[in-house]
Amino acid sequence: QLQLVESGGGLVQPGGSLRLSCAASGFTLDYYAIGWFRQAPGKEREGVSCISSSGGSTNYADSVKGRFTISRDNAKNTVYLQMNSLKPEDTAVYYCAVALSSYCSGGDPAPYEYDYWGQGTQVTVSS
Repeated sequence: QLQLVESGGGLVQPGGSLRLSCAASGFTLDYYAIGWFRQAPGKEREGVSCISSSGGSTNYADSVKGRFTISRDNAKNTVYLQMNSLKPEDTAVYYCAVALSSYCSGGDPAPYEYDYWGQGTQVTVSS
């Protein structure tokens, strides 16, 4: 059974940190770029970050650049999103998704470029 499972979300105070994980089972992530997205209530899903299949190329939305870091461990079939200096506006459900290719396209990740999605993990930044 193919599964993509996000974990690591929770409640954190402004300025705090969280590390999200995206673990795959039933298939290997090795050949695919992986993206992280988020969706806040009443808003459209937005691309946060992407990492190429090799991990050699990454990109970030301007809103998270310098605060978030995406990485991957292909041996563990897992992709991570380290989130530092969190702000209330980072509050959202965070999703990981498998890209249709091995590379990240230019600009923010776009949902139509991704084929398989996890169920999401809630991140709430509040004092």
